Amino acid sequence: MGTVNSTAPVRRTKSKLQMKSPQDRILEVIVYVSMVIVTILTLYPFLNVLAISLNDSVDTVRGGITIWPREFTLKNYDLIFTYSGLITGFQNSVLRTVIGTIAGLISGSMLAFTLARRDFGARRWISIFLAITMYVSGGMIPGFILMKDLHFINTFAVYILPGLVSAFNVFVIRSFIDGLPDALQESAKLDGANDFMIYWRIILPLCKPALATVALFLAVGQWNSWFDTYLFNGSNESLTTLQYELMKILQSTTTSATNSQDISNIADRMTQVSPESVKMAITIIVTVPILVVYPFLQKYFVKGMTLGAVKS
Repeated sequence: MGTVNSTAPVRRTKSKLQMKSPQDRILEVIVYVSMVIVTILTLYPFLNVLAISLNDSVDTVRGGITIWPREFTLKNYDLIFTYSGLITGFQNSVLRTVIGTIAGLISGSMLAFTLARRDFGARRWISIFLAITMYVSGGMIPGFILMKDLHFINTFAVYILPGLVSAFNVFVIRSFIDGLPDALQESAKLDGANDFMIYWRIILPLCKPALATVALFLAVGQWNSWFDTYLFNGSNESLTTLQYELMKILQSTTTSATNSQDISNIADRMTQVSPESVKMAITIIVTVPILVVYPFLQKYFVKGMTLGAVKS
């Protein structure tokens, strides 16, 4: 019996590497150098903000901070976290982000699934109506009057229900559903599945890339929102949000006129820190939660989930 030459694949691999032309090697170097430059340009702003937030405020005024603090301190974060309203604001922000993202995904995907049905006669007119809402808005005053007439003022529902359906998110999910093979739904109907079962057990699992993208949009929008708190729930401390409280702290760096005792105390302590350091610390606080969530959604950004599911 003959013996298997285990070194053959290794030799073939080495020969392929040796066969690279000088032009190919130069191109590889250019690609790697370009990627390193892009990585540095991407990371530098974030590292710079982090360094300033961890640097002594008096030293920060001198400038010249790059990606490493010259005089490390946590005084900037200590100033922010001594404000008692942050706890309630953080809880409400997390709650509205979770509920708003889930509710937005379910409502948006249901509407997208309906509009993707070719046997739905009104899908063209509804799509046009949704597209119009992306360009035309009633404005802030009519929106406030509407929320007041619906009795949404000073309620948690004002964070969820007004933005339950986004035309842009619906079109993103619908475009993905349109790319799925029609045979998937047809075969499910032959097996006795109704429309809801097709939507829940077939369409949604295959739409994970689109749903992950939309979920990130919804989560970032809910997490960063503060103006609706200011407009509708500004007088209700139990419904405040993290962004709104951080905005008030940020305003205290430029003015001391405020009715809140906690904010007044912080304003008195602003003589010990610089507004720039507080701004950078607030930026890190609001950015880190999104950075923590993003890696869990990134893997679903890969397309081709239906490859090989049906061959027609």
